[in-house]
Amino acid sequence: MAEITHPPMDQLQDLEYCIDSNPPWAETILLAFQNYILILGTSVMIPSLLVPAMGGSDGDKARVIQTLLFVAGINTLLQELFGTRLPAIVGGSYAYVIPIAYIINDSSLQRITDRHERFIQTMRAIQGALIVASSIQIILGYSQVWGLFSRFFSPLGTAPVVALVGLGLFQRGFPLLGNCVEIGLPMLLLVIGVSLYLKHVRPLRDLPIFERFPVLICVAIIWIYSLILTASGAYRDKPNTTQLSCRTDRANLISTAPWFKFPYPLQWGPPTFSAGHSFAMMSTVLVSMVESTGAYKAASRLAIATPPPAYVLSRGIGWQGIGILLDGLFGTGTGSTVSVENVGLLGLTRVGSRRVVQISAAFMIFFSILGKFGAVFASIPFPIFAALYCILFGLVVGLSFLQFTNMNCMRNLIITGLSLFLGISIPQFFNEYWNPTRRGLVHTKAGWFNASLNTIFSSPATVGLIIAVFLDNTIEVEKSKKDRGMPWWVKFRTFRGDNRNEEFYTLPFNLNRFFPPT
Repeated sequence: MAEITHPPMDQLQDLEYCIDSNPPWAETILLAFQNYILILGTSVMIPSLLVPAMGGSDGDKARVIQTLLFVAGINTLLQELFGTRLPAIVGGSYAYVIPIAYIINDSSLQRITDRHERFIQTMRAIQGALIVASSIQIILGYSQVWGLFSRFFSPLGTAPVVALVGLGLFQRGFPLLGNCVEIGLPMLLLVIGVSLYLKHVRPLRDLPIFERFPVLICVAIIWIYSLILTASGAYRDKPNTTQLSCRTDRANLISTAPWFKFPYPLQWGPPTFSAGHSFAMMSTVLVSMVESTGAYKAASRLAIATPPPAYVLSRGIGWQGIGILLDGLFGTGTGSTVSVENVGLLGLTRVGSRRVVQISAAFMIFFSILGKFGAVFASIPFPIFAALYCILFGLVVGLSFLQFTNMNCMRNLIITGLSLFLGISIPQFFNEYWNPTRRGLVHTKAGWFNASLNTIFSSPATVGLIIAVFLDNTIEVEKSKKDRGMPWWVKFRTFRGDNRNEEFYTLPFNLNRFFPPT
């Protein structure tokens, strides 16, 4: 038998820069700006979807986008400095759309005839729900309960969850690219060509620019191409949906964004609180925790770090709860989670440096304050981002955890296959029945209950976690310890279990003296 040349590895080996090593400063700044460009897709799309439904104007939408980016920058810095310390950007989350749609359609808010007043009152209601719901993550994180629960995750149970964090977002890939195929398809082909086929070509002797900056290069080329199409009148007589997806001047962001605006807490007024709204939002916070946990696991591998131990995971979830509290105080219109596309970018560029993400957070804060400049970049047509998602969501490397398990074991094959298939199939079934007016598959008289269940079962990562972790911890548990990968996993359960954890996850400014890891 031939010698095995690819044994299981705790850390990926073929990345250029790991979590605590940094590229040269010029390269770092360009990589950080690339991360900023990528986060714009979600940061623009969520307010563009929700603000008009709330009654807001184009000016309100621009202001919400600024606020969302500003708070995302703050939350990313907090997570980098005091949370998991992994190179993961924290931005707006689509998981919050269902409970927010429930709040928007509340009869007491729909009765308000003045559109601007309805927008303000709806925003205040969303803020109140986020503030209350954030307590779930804060409590589960800082009490270490989430860390204790995470000890039930084996490599077998973790792999489908992490994989579904990326693969479960397939609807934001080619289906949205197809809304403007003449822009989206060239973008997809160009990114594949530049990042994979040209990655070893070096026009500059010491810098692999095609491997490091595929997003910047491809976005610039296709954005100019889309500007030419728009200016030439290619979409003049096209349907409104086509114009919204393809034109570079349709979002009205540049004209409505202020030159300078500093987002501040309670800028929309004091939050309002409703028990039903808060209960609906709590389910999304739980979904956000699951999705972020999967993204943290993926980021740790793509940054050449060890899997975050339970203590670090709980610390990160606690700070993410603080982030959702800030979302509620500032009024971002949605809650926060880890940006999956930016995690995928770590693998595409082979750079997992923490410093790059910290500087990208500074870009988010800077361009959100200088509204006109940020709006220029935010006017990039969304099919360009959808083409990037087709590549980046698949790079969230959950399946690599299966190398530590015995995949010749039928038990493991069944658990992996079932959790992956149902993790995609069940949310797809729920999504087919949901839209902002029909409220979804679960449709009782209790709106908060409908929103809660529809949110949970519309999340591929959450459904995958429920199925994979339950089956993995109830079927032949003792007999299958070795097959599940537990001998490898056990050393990463505690902070002291592996001496590499101190290098990757120790708090800065000597804070570990006051908050000793467990």
